Amino acid sequence: MTILDTIIENKRIEVMKRKGRKSLDQLIAKPLYKRNPLHVNDYFSDTIPNIIAEFKRKSPSKGVLNSTILPDSIVDSYKRAGASAVSILTDRNFFAGSFQDLERSKMHVADIPLLRKDFMIDPYQVHEAKAYGADIILLIAAVLGADEITSMAVLAISLGLTVLLEVHNEEEIEKWSPGIEMIGVNNRDLTTFKTDIERSFKLFQKLPAEAIKISESGLQDPEEVKKLFKAGYQGFLMGERFMTAEDPGEALSDFISKLNA
Repeated sequence: MTILDTIIENKRIEVMKRKGRKSLDQLIAKPLYKRNPLHVNDYFSDTIPNIIAEFKRKSPSKGVLNSTILPDSIVDSYKRAGASAVSILTDRNFFAGSFQDLERSKMHVADIPLLRKDFMIDPYQVHEAKAYGADIILLIAAVLGADEITSMAVLAISLGLTVLLEVHNEEEIEKWSPGIEMIGVNNRDLTTFKTDIERSFKLFQKLPAEAIKISESGLQDPEEVKKLFKAGYQGFLMGERFMTAEDPGEALSDFISKLNA
């Protein structure tokens, strides 16, 4: 089994248990479920690269990145540094994330879009995303069929959430459907967890013209981001570059200043 297979197997068990502990009615009753989610178009610029900065404690490939910094302080520092949105990991077993990280971040910093970063395999998770403060959800084409992506996207959109579809190859791009406003090319191979920035360049021309285009993972150098922005990508999902720094917010601020130099 690949790492991805193991993660999805665990996720199915995890979601089943969560359904038994908290009903859909209980999720809908949560205060954050009743709010109107922020829309990424109101926070993304057309003229400069947009950074989706990530809060991530650990990863299967790199181990512990930062286990001491609290998510709300990081989201606040990311916002002040110039992030266009913030990604929050909610997978506990493999990334040491939690719903509390997402909820606490939204309660503390309400005026920046938050992406729930997880392995979404069940419509129940879409309701969870809204209930705990997400504005954007991630759907990964490598683990979902085209029909599953469409149905979960329709549900998310009906709840006011923006959908980011993550792809890794041309076949997965074909799973995109109109209404999915964002499409991201993950430079990380989810079977080996190795990264290759060239994946974003190779797939760009195949991406749907109307979708906001995001390059994800493995981005370290401002010059790489500048080249990808020139190629047509509007957003850049980055986590390890900042979370391994002593002060992630300051690291993001420095990165953005180099982007704009």
